[in-house]
Amino acid sequence: MSSAVASIVDMNLKAAMERIAGEIDEGFDRLLAVPDDGRARLYEAMRHAAIGGGKRLRPLLVAAGCNLFRVDRGSAIRVGLAIEAIHVYSLIHDDMPCMDDDDMRRGKPTVHRLYDEATAVLAGDSLHALAFEWLVDPATHADPFVRADLVAEIARASGPAGMAGGQMMDLAAEDASFDLTGVTRLQQLKTGALIGACLESAAILGHVPPEGRRPLRGYARDIGLAFQIADDLLDVEGDAEAAGKAVGKDAAAGKATFVSLLGVERARTQAAMLVEQAIGHLASFGAEADLLRQIARYIIERDR
Repeated sequence: MSSAVASIVDMNLKAAMERIAGEIDEGFDRLLAVPDDGRARLYEAMRHAAIGGGKRLRPLLVAAGCNLFRVDRGSAIRVGLAIEAIHVYSLIHDDMPCMDDDDMRRGKPTVHRLYDEATAVLAGDSLHALAFEWLVDPATHADPFVRADLVAEIARASGPAGMAGGQMMDLAAEDASFDLTGVTRLQQLKTGALIGACLESAAILGHVPPEGRRPLRGYARDIGLAFQIADDLLDVEGDAEAAGKAVGKDAAAGKATFVSLLGVERARTQAAMLVEQAIGHLASFGAEADLLRQIARYIIERDR
């Protein structure tokens, strides 16, 4: 890719990321208005975790997927908000002492550090519940069957067959010897399932039948693994200030990762190969898939 073309791609992606960040922050600000009663501290904790910071990769993937099928932007943003709420709840809980015991997230104190552990539990629980409340609201989509499919897909991706199951495997990884197959399975659940739900949700909103979603599933699978390899590389080579969180924790905990199993250079090569495979899955789409192609490349070039 020439430098001129690359700079245009970078500008397009930057504009898309800035737009989605603004839309998601505005949505959380509106939907998480602080009540004038004893729940105020709970809402303040949710707002602290949800508003500002983060890559907003998951809502961006929903919006980019919806571009393929001319889905209403308002519907795309509401689904993106729900998925981001699920993601944020998982970060709040993952950061707690019973899990990863982290002090910083997205460049800010973690919820249990700024507030307390009980508030953090309730903030995560509430964001999880609100995500599904928003999904079933007719404002998300007029068709109740579409809303039901969205709920089923996102529930599966965030539960024991997805993100929560992957987190359980991650906790077990400190005392188990995982090979490359085991680490791949762990990350397909912990990280990949919710990323996959972003593209599945776009297809559901676009009324694409399950048999027509194979290219998007392949794309999501490959960028999910590439994303995690990039995270593993950042944990080894990254800067904590740029990342907005602690680095070097996997090695300190003795966890098997893509980097520990493959080495830095092989891991970087594998991530690049996965990105090219992901882009290849989009061959049947035209310019409407350009944002998805840019996101795939960004995944392994980011510093946080």
